[in-house]
Amino acid sequence: MARHMNLVRSLLFNLIFYPGTLIYVLSGLAVSVLGEKPMRVVVRGWSIFHFFLTRHLIGIEERFEGEIPSGAVLFAVKHQSMYEAVATLRVFDAPIVVMKRQLSHMPFFGWLTQIHGVIGVDREAGPAALRHLVAAGRAAAAAGWPGPPREPLAAPPHARCSAWTRPASPTPRPASPCAGMVPSVRNPAP
Repeated sequence: MARHMNLVRSLLFNLIFYPGTLIYVLSGLAVSVLGEKPMRVVVRGWSIFHFFLTRHLIGIEERFEGEIPSGAVLFAVKHQSMYEAVATLRVFDAPIVVMKRQLSHMPFFGWLTQIHGVIGVDREAGPAALRHLVAAGRAAAAAGWPGPPREPLAAPPHARCSAWTRPASPTPRPASPCAGMVPSVRNPAP
């Protein structure tokens, strides 16, 4: 019976989340002509919408370990699902998101990510991708583009959750303590 309830909750989530995502994406594109702030409100609203559905339909709870440092910080998030990637838009103030370049080429969603200031990285490019990431992240954080100074947020594969400060030297150093988001799934009582 529990397996069937999980299937029903998952189907219900998909039936609500993906059409809702389309509405948020189209709304974000529409309000982007009014400026960055209205577009960011829509993007953050999408992340809150996702959180509400995952919490109440699927039963995912999140907990935080450590403190999120203030100021310009690079958060390298080991995300194991879409959950962590979307949650970062809600948890951090105006993050500079790093993601697979291919996602930024998708119609509508990709267009909004480009307006949002996402840094697209070609994971197949090896060291050139890392050089691009570092240069684009530094340029975006230093320029405050788009908008106020923002935290670079990378989602590298095979990395543990860690936070990095941007010191005066070109070499990042670990920030202490590390802020980590640990989603935990629980099955709500039927």
